[in-house]
Amino acid sequence: MKTLSLVAVLLIQAWTVNSSPKAKRSSGFKWFGSNESGAEFGSGNIPGTLGTDYIWPDATAIATLHSAGMNIFRVPFLMERLVPTELTGAADATYLADLKATVKTITDLGAYAVVDPHNFGRYYGNIITSSSDFAAFWTTVASEFTDNDHVIFDTNNEFHDEDQTLVLNLNQAAITAIRATGATTQYIFVEGNSYTGAWTWTTVNTNLVNLTDPNDRLIYEMHQYLDSDGSGTSSTCVSSTIGAERIADATSWLRENGKQAVLGEFAGGANSVCEEAVTGMLDAMVDASDVWLGGMWWAAGPWWGDYIFSLEPSDGVAYEYYLSVLEGYTPGSSSGSSGGTTSASSTATTSTTTSKVTTTATATATSTAVAAHYAQCGGQGWTGATTCADGYTCTKENDWYSQCL
Repeated sequence: MKTLSLVAVLLIQAWTVNSSPKAKRSSGFKWFGSNESGAEFGSGNIPGTLGTDYIWPDATAIATLHSAGMNIFRVPFLMERLVPTELTGAADATYLADLKATVKTITDLGAYAVVDPHNFGRYYGNIITSSSDFAAFWTTVASEFTDNDHVIFDTNNEFHDEDQTLVLNLNQAAITAIRATGATTQYIFVEGNSYTGAWTWTTVNTNLVNLTDPNDRLIYEMHQYLDSDGSGTSSTCVSSTIGAERIADATSWLRENGKQAVLGEFAGGANSVCEEAVTGMLDAMVDASDVWLGGMWWAAGPWWGDYIFSLEPSDGVAYEYYLSVLEGYTPGSSSGSSGGTTSASSTATTSTTTSKVTTTATATATSTAVAAHYAQCGGQGWTGATTCADGYTCTKENDWYSQCL
């Protein structure tokens, strides 16, 4: 009896300690949200057909994520569809109208819309080398949003394999052109070379410290994935600590230079290792919220199908697995992993089940596997089905993602 009484006392003490709420802290982020993909799809078919080659984000899905606390949505689009003849040319009226309608949907909610030419520093596949042409493009775009201070201009998605001085000059040309239109209250996100990776920032993009903005609303946009090569093509994360490790040097650079940044793309697979890596990275950003202003998950969008990182409501893989995690980092919330938890010892009294659906780290392609409409069917690192269901064709969207359309 004495032994049993002692065990009972210890269990009660364990329950009391572990079930007591820990002190919570605000996430501290200014922005937290998602990318909204679709309009950049079908890059191999320009101009393409709306509803066949590309799609605009779904307003209801955006509203659902906004109701979960998200207040920023990045809208990728293709420069070739917006200005189809040349960078200095006129905008296509229909594509521009659809872009503006999507932006309005977001900003009418009180959220921020990031206008993202998703072109990797290229136009029709060729590296953009003319700063004046790039400035002309941004004059065309920014002129449409001068009166909306909830629009954010993202200079270009993921410059890569380019001359570093050119990347500096293109970014500065965009800043100067945007401000010259009278768009002086909006933030500008600038991206770096080497796919704007946070983990390579201090070895590649240090010259971008020289960028200047007369309105002092310049934010550095970095991206970070947690798989072995940082490409975001695998649901396997290197370790449970890789997220915090990969942003550490960038955090130091930001502080040393008095700069601020956002994580414009990040994601992890739907498994416990990646979840810990993602929350570890976000917690490190919360601890450094003087320089990290927030982040955007990659990605939501109506055509992702079974894509490993899909945050599209209501059945995206990441939506089902990660939404409750991400809600903890939205502005005004308590940061995700600093709240109270229930330890294993509490199972003596209660039992809790988790509804998360965990994906395996790797998928194995078989000769009989068939990808459904809108499902992924290829891309670097893809090991799933590469044959589409009857009536659909595996269409390359970019080097990392092909889809049955």
